[in-house]
Amino acid sequence: MQASDHSLEIAPGCLWFRDALDRAAQEQLVADIRAVIAQAPLFTPRMPRTGKPFSVRMTNCGPLGWVSDETGYRYQSFHPDTRRPWPDMPASLLALWAAHAAGAPPPEACLVNVYDAGARMGLHQDRDEDDLTAPVLSVSLGDTAVFRIGGAARTDPTRSARLSSGDVLRLGGASRLAFHGVDRVIAGSSSLLDGGGRINLTLRRVTVSA
Repeated sequence: MQASDHSLEIAPGCLWFRDALDRAAQEQLVADIRAVIAQAPLFTPRMPRTGKPFSVRMTNCGPLGWVSDETGYRYQSFHPDTRRPWPDMPASLLALWAAHAAGAPPPEACLVNVYDAGARMGLHQDRDEDDLTAPVLSVSLGDTAVFRIGGAARTDPTRSARLSSGDVLRLGGASRLAFHGVDRVIAGSSSLLDGGGRINLTLRRVTVSA
């Protein structure tokens, strides 16, 4: 799989690869993620301290998985409910990383976030990783999301983009620690997922490569 030459830089270091995956590739990736969920069921993360539930459900694959509960944000090697190790990362995801994050050490975690029509993700930074030099890769499947990105400070100006099914976003360089989030999901904008909704896959390198 080759990265598309047609990318749009929507913020310094943030590259948007539109239509990076055709319909067949999207369907195959959905099947791969369904297999992950069968082994590592979706759970609802909770905010540190308050215990307030997120509006998305999630799971992980790869050697490490990101979790959040009253004790804080962290990576761990096992599912918080089943206590079983996370499933292996599908080859389709590793191919996406090789195509769109060439030269970076291999990813160790893929967060699988499942959005229904009312779900959103507030502005946040991806900064729980030891390695903050490798890019973060985000893959959109299903309904279109209104994505918002700013700068390294929460008060920096933001801009929005509508991420459609099959789009890939790479946050690197100056955007690696940019605040970003999902304001809303546009229900009915894709026929990929039975019952609608959106799946977002976020691939990250966690530890510093030797």
